[in-house]
Amino acid sequence: MPLRIGTSGWNYPSGKGTWNGIFYPASGTRPSRFDELTFYAERFNTVEVNSTFYGQPRATVSASWVRRTPPDFEFAVKLYQKFTHPNFATDKSPVRPEDVEAFKRGVEPLATAGRLGPVLAQFPASFKDTPESRDYLEWLLTTFDEYDVAVELRHKSWSDQSERVFDVLRDHGAAWTQIDEPKFRFSIRQDLMPNITTFYYMRLHGRNADQWWEHEHSEDRYNYLYSASELRPFAEAVRTAKALVKKQYVYLNNHFAAQAVADAATLRHMLDEPVDAPMPAELVKRYPMLQGRVVTAPPLRLLD
Repeated sequence: MPLRIGTSGWNYPSGKGTWNGIFYPASGTRPSRFDELTFYAERFNTVEVNSTFYGQPRATVSASWVRRTPPDFEFAVKLYQKFTHPNFATDKSPVRPEDVEAFKRGVEPLATAGRLGPVLAQFPASFKDTPESRDYLEWLLTTFDEYDVAVELRHKSWSDQSERVFDVLRDHGAAWTQIDEPKFRFSIRQDLMPNITTFYYMRLHGRNADQWWEHEHSEDRYNYLYSASELRPFAEAVRTAKALVKKQYVYLNNHFAAQAVADAATLRHMLDEPVDAPMPAELVKRYPMLQGRVVTAPPLRLLD
């Protein structure tokens, strides 16, 4: 499968932006032994794992992901935030060797099963292009050189020196993650084109500028539904990149209330990669843009 489209994360059980009752059955109405990941993997061929950003992956957990998904399903895994949010002002050596070993040990079941997609290094907007940051990026890419690494840089200083960044990433076979997010004065500028030929990595975060920096709950930042017209330029970019790279990974991170699911399904339809498994009627009811683009299933029945 050279093209994989999915969402960033699959488990959003709480808050106003929960997926329960929209993509998954509501709590208390689920069939016996209902499994969210299995249900998700029947509809998409990849997922970006968000939980590993907040804590190191564990081998027992990643092994269970393999068992619960089809053999052709892939996981992109986000690096633990200790790797991507270094505080050089207080710690000149923010990562220890045991941190590196813990991550590699945690994803080993995925790699052994041939189910590990790219490893995502998501740097914050505060990570600017400085000599210290460039040295750290070189170290990180060298440390994880056995994986396909996608690097997400958000500060404009990196695109201001894009040729230098291209050289570093190319030397390590790393993809420059193409992102869509609200644009501010210091936001990175990109052309959505691949920088290497092995793989392409795109993330769509939504465009909720009003709540991007100031919000009551962190999920509010991702409360944004792309329209079909907003998705078309990304579909065109993916089509163009298809002729230039071997594999493509596209993830929707506007996860509030399963908007990412609706947009991922719409994008797949635009790219002639429709979702074959039926989608919940509540999802289509909430997001009418899906009508005619997905098959609708009746609500799952609660079994004794």
